[in-house]
Amino acid sequence: MPRKLKTYQTSLGFYDQAVAAPSMKAALEAWGAKSNLFHQGLAKETDDSDIVAATMAAPGVVLRRPVGSDGPFTEHAELPTDLADDEDKPRARSKAKPKPKSKSKKRLAKTAARSGIDDQDARKAAAAFAKEEQRRESARRKEEAARAKERARREKAVAAAEAVLEKARRDHEARADAIETERAALDERAAAEEARWDKQRIKLQEALRRARE
Repeated sequence: MPRKLKTYQTSLGFYDQAVAAPSMKAALEAWGAKSNLFHQGLAKETDDSDIVAATMAAPGVVLRRPVGSDGPFTEHAELPTDLADDEDKPRARSKAKPKPKSKSKKRLAKTAARSGIDDQDARKAAAAFAKEEQRRESARRKEEAARAKERARREKAVAAAEAVLEKARRDHEARADAIETERAALDERAAAEEARWDKQRIKLQEALRRARE
């Protein structure tokens, strides 16, 4: 049976964010948080009836509103309208957010009652969250498969380029070796020619000397 959902809230970047999830860990995963925002006092479980109702209507979907506002949470929220004004104002020293206080089971039950969510609705919301979680997992697997395919394509292209380079290097070395062999043969022929000429020159010079006597 799917676990009962709770509503969690945090502030990330320009938005307040809320999500209905079965646990803090699931909420952090939905937010894409890299650290435990609950331990840092940056996230909390909320019993606000409006927020609870909004998140339970879309379990597992991260809802947003401009940071610091008190408007409704929606899936597609606008950026805060006072961003430009804030840039011209001196920044006030930020106050650390108080850590959320733990709530008793009775208080949570009262919260659920105020938000109009009965057990049947809670079960439907939990099932919807599980479906949304499966959708996110499927999307993640598709992204990983696409990255693996692209990585395999790059590796194949690199291997092909390395093979072409290696073949060209071997061809060059073979040509260079052939040239060196030809050069050594030419040097040997040149040395033999010099030796032959020295002998002939000496013989002819001796004949010329005798002819002059």
